[in-house]
Amino acid sequence: MSRFVETMVATANAGGRQRGMVTGEPREPVRRTWSEVHERARRVAGGLVAAGLEPGSAVAVLAAAPDLIAPTVQGTWLAGGSVTMLHQPTLRTDLGQWAGDTLTVLDMIGSRLVLLGEPFDQLAPVLTEHGIDYRTIDDLLGAEPLGEAVPVSEEALALLQLTSGSTADPKAVRITHGNLYSNIKAMVDRAELDFERDVMVSWLPTFHDMGMVGFLTLPMTFGVELVKITPVEFLSGPLVWPELISRYQGTVTAAPNFAYAIVGRRLARIEDDGAYDLSTLRIALNGAEPIDATAVRTFSDAGARFKMPAECVFPAYGLAEATLAVSFAPLFTGLTVDVIEARPLEGDNRAVPVPEGDPRRGTDAVRGFAVLGKPLDGLEAQIVDEHGTVLGERQVGEIRLRGEAVSPGYLTMNGPAATQDAGGWFATGDLGYLVDGGQIVICGRSKDVIILGGRNVYPTDIERAATAVAGVRAGNAVAVRIDAGTRRERFAVVLESKLAGDAEEERRLAKEVAARVRDAVDARPYAVVVLPAGSLPKTPSGKVKRAATAVQFREQIDAGA
Repeated sequence: MSRFVETMVATANAGGRQRGMVTGEPREPVRRTWSEVHERARRVAGGLVAAGLEPGSAVAVLAAAPDLIAPTVQGTWLAGGSVTMLHQPTLRTDLGQWAGDTLTVLDMIGSRLVLLGEPFDQLAPVLTEHGIDYRTIDDLLGAEPLGEAVPVSEEALALLQLTSGSTADPKAVRITHGNLYSNIKAMVDRAELDFERDVMVSWLPTFHDMGMVGFLTLPMTFGVELVKITPVEFLSGPLVWPELISRYQGTVTAAPNFAYAIVGRRLARIEDDGAYDLSTLRIALNGAEPIDATAVRTFSDAGARFKMPAECVFPAYGLAEATLAVSFAPLFTGLTVDVIEARPLEGDNRAVPVPEGDPRRGTDAVRGFAVLGKPLDGLEAQIVDEHGTVLGERQVGEIRLRGEAVSPGYLTMNGPAATQDAGGWFATGDLGYLVDGGQIVICGRSKDVIILGGRNVYPTDIERAATAVAGVRAGNAVAVRIDAGTRRERFAVVLESKLAGDAEEERRLAKEVAARVRDAVDARPYAVVVLPAGSLPKTPSGKVKRAATAVQFREQIDAGA
């Protein structure tokens, strides 16, 4: 039995008898102990084994309700299988296209079985029509429980985490039992989780690594109290998040930039200072994308009225290829921004610090990036240049990772692909540097950097300038490369605004954005495209997809030039 499964079973028979998971908020809350979740998982496992599931087989899951997902994924692990959370269709999804993409994914992972649960059980006829075998989770919960967990090795696959790329050409990160245990144990240790006192609160989707690994698998494995709702419930009323933190005295939560910005603005409009009590919050993790200091300040300033400690802000760096977490900032230090000179960064790949009190701070002559802490136990990081030469502190290059939590590879439509080189290093594609004895700072993605006259201009700098203009939706401006890699390389800004549709207002907004961007990065955008809310393509965690934006809106970009 792997350490991961052994710990999860031991938890169910010990602390899991007292602690558990609350689901169904805000309408019909239900609490089950982790021991009760385990008993349901044994039934799922028994049903899978009875249906002929072989050890090492891949099982695809399509469900949204956390009270169904928890026993289903645990049951799959008890039965010796690996879990793949499928991309979930929305009201706008073409179900025929979705079914075709699902068949592609199932073919890639080597599975013909989908476990179907609420609210997607209504898709059963679509699956049948396309020859996709399925079992309902409700049926499996009625099976005879499995006696003992099927033994698996540390090298056995536990998760196949689908990346956020094209659904027509999918790729999955292979995460082993050893990877999973190493990473969640390191997170527990670095975050100093107290199994008896901490309460985790999350609305993050379980088809994303943060929602699945950080805010379901971790508390289920170690027996931490969890309050879990769905993204739909959060998006329907974002203030349900601070409401649940108040009601359950939540201590640990996490979200991407956009959620902190939205909730911060909503909290600022609340007149009653006693409406929420956020005093128990000790970790508010932000790690799903480059951290936006403005969004963090909006949240922490608004939260202060409700007794939220500013030091609970918890910057982190993570990616699926490292299972989930790479580094955490030091506990109870809040957000630390490394302020550096813009010109050495863009021209020489050097991070030259700007001291406190320097008059350049707060001007376009500087850039600021969040300090994300040292790598977790079992991981190491290095910075290399384009030739693979290891760089020193405050030299900007590609971040490479090595360690127990690093995935052995991907599954692709063309078969397995390695993630690691001969020395065990994984090239992340992230650009950054190290400070203060090994703390990681991220500047951006190498594929997104815009090269203008020999300068490396980071899209986040352009996007922050654009969103500073009144009328641009926070977190909804994208800088995209045009003619990348040629002498004609340029960039455009594609943004969302409530002003979209009014031609005169669109022109005025585009002019203001172009001027603000030029002031910030000393370059004028080729075009500024104004779109209505909800137009930009995004990943499941809410990150903008720059490459997809460039392709999808190329005609509008050319027309707006």
